[in-house]
Amino acid sequence: MDAKTIANGILRAVAILAGVVLLALFLYKIQSVLAYLAIAAVVALLGRPIVLFLRRRLKFPNTLAVVATMLFMLSIFMGILALFIPLISEQSKNLSLLDIDELKSNLNTLYLQGLEYFGASTGSVNNLIEDAHIEESMLKGLDLGFIPNFLNSLVNALSSFSVGLFSVLFISFFFLKDSNLFQNGILTFVPDNKESNLVKSIDKINGLLSRYFAGILLQLFILFVIYTIALLIVGVENAIVIAFLCALFNIIPYVGPIIGGVIMITLTMTSSLGEDFSTVILPKALYVLIGLAIGQLVDNFFSQPFIFSTSVKSHPLEIFLVIIIAGLLFGVVGMVVAVPGYTAIKVILKEFLAENTFVKKLTKNL
Repeated sequence: MDAKTIANGILRAVAILAGVVLLALFLYKIQSVLAYLAIAAVVALLGRPIVLFLRRRLKFPNTLAVVATMLFMLSIFMGILALFIPLISEQSKNLSLLDIDELKSNLNTLYLQGLEYFGASTGSVNNLIEDAHIEESMLKGLDLGFIPNFLNSLVNALSSFSVGLFSVLFISFFFLKDSNLFQNGILTFVPDNKESNLVKSIDKINGLLSRYFAGILLQLFILFVIYTIALLIVGVENAIVIAFLCALFNIIPYVGPIIGGVIMITLTMTSSLGEDFSTVILPKALYVLIGLAIGQLVDNFFSQPFIFSTSVKSHPLEIFLVIIIAGLLFGVVGMVVAVPGYTAIKVILKEFLAENTFVKKLTKNL
């Protein structure tokens, strides 16, 4: 091998590496656009059965069926947002009429009752706080400049949300109107002799993910019903809204149910401020905790195994490992998209590398 060949090989390797780096940088810069495309694809998957029903059963023209589906899904989204308006309005009213001295008294009473119930003394807790220098750390970290920063962040968030919502609706419309639009866009990067394999993969992925997202909706609905019943039995105000919010956190695997449970128990306890801790507040919190436990047992032993085994054709342990790895690599977002992404990868591997021994074992249930 002469020097020229070695030099050409080195240059080619450097060029490929530079291309990969530039591609990764480009994808990082347009990550918001990729997120819009991913969300729009999910919306299109969920709306596709409705479009087909309107076209085949009710004989709607394609465009009219898509418009009706988009309006239906948008109305559901707006209805969900409207559920939170009474809660926000009531909390705003409570804040405007809030008696700070009474609130301090109620919180102090709750604090003392909790210490008394669990057998702790105020002195030991105060010593623990002093040893940890919590107050000093809080004062050092306190910066009143957070107020304008918070307002700026709020305006930016609302602006980004508006742009994101419009983008998702716009892309979803065309994904539903032309079901092959996304597929044709991908096919432009695939060699002609591999197009049939990719088309089969996309059709299989669409079918699996449609069932998966439908299963997720069923999972959230079951948790919502259980949480609502638990909160109504206890007598918590705005039980439906709180139950829906806490059930929605279940989209985030493993971490979400913990966050939702903490929020539910906290709102339950704060809704009874000023009442006796041992006879009112603690029993209510325990009843809600039982409701949470029942919901998670049903979810872990019925909903999730059903979804994973019938929709994405994967073993629950396999899904658990994939979610954990994705969470370690990409955080919460990785945990959310782990199952759909893993399913798509499995389908593509089976279609393009069907003869590989490892792929055969990995995708034998697909």
